[in-house]
Amino acid sequence: MDTIMIGIAGGTGSGKSTFTNRLKAEFGENITVIYHDNYYRRQDGLPFDARVKVNYDHPDSLETDLLIKHIKDLKKGRTVESPVYDFSQHNRSERKLEIKPCRVMIVEGILVLSDERLRDLFDIKIFVEADADERILRRVRRDMKERGRDLDGIISQYLTTVKPMHYLYVEPSKISADIIINSGMNDVAYDLVCGKIRSLLSENAD
Repeated sequence: MDTIMIGIAGGTGSGKSTFTNRLKAEFGENITVIYHDNYYRRQDGLPFDARVKVNYDHPDSLETDLLIKHIKDLKKGRTVESPVYDFSQHNRSERKLEIKPCRVMIVEGILVLSDERLRDLFDIKIFVEADADERILRRVRRDMKERGRDLDGIISQYLTTVKPMHYLYVEPSKISADIIINSGMNDVAYDLVCGKIRSLLSENAD
């Protein structure tokens, strides 16, 4: 089984997850999603107050080598165990997530197009962008509702690491994208990507 690998990048709150979830709903069991966020490095040696201050938007905060290994294993038909990150504790949990090979695999994360080794593994590279004001508002809502963060902490993290790292690493990576879209709800882009996936699935079925 040939696996179609899709990389979906973009700034925090840009609409990556919305676009990913639409594709997942469209193709169902033919799509599996791997989240780069789950590959944040362990911070066991640091107290909670120090873990909060780690720059999680820098490429060095992620164990991308492990993600690359897992993608290569999946492409060879092997099941892998992904780490699971606990955002409320700013550390990996003890859980593992079993990921099985699938016809189409999406790798989502703000930095998945910033690493050449990752880019070379993707058949389709997508960058989702949005206005900075929209992105921070979506991040505030997400972090408070889903990750148990307080507003002051979200604002501090955004100003000290998220915003500068976006312009240093995330934004420049869109030059490597095959498709740049301005919203996770962009229907034209969605239809184009769905058509490309169906075409690749058809080719692999022959």
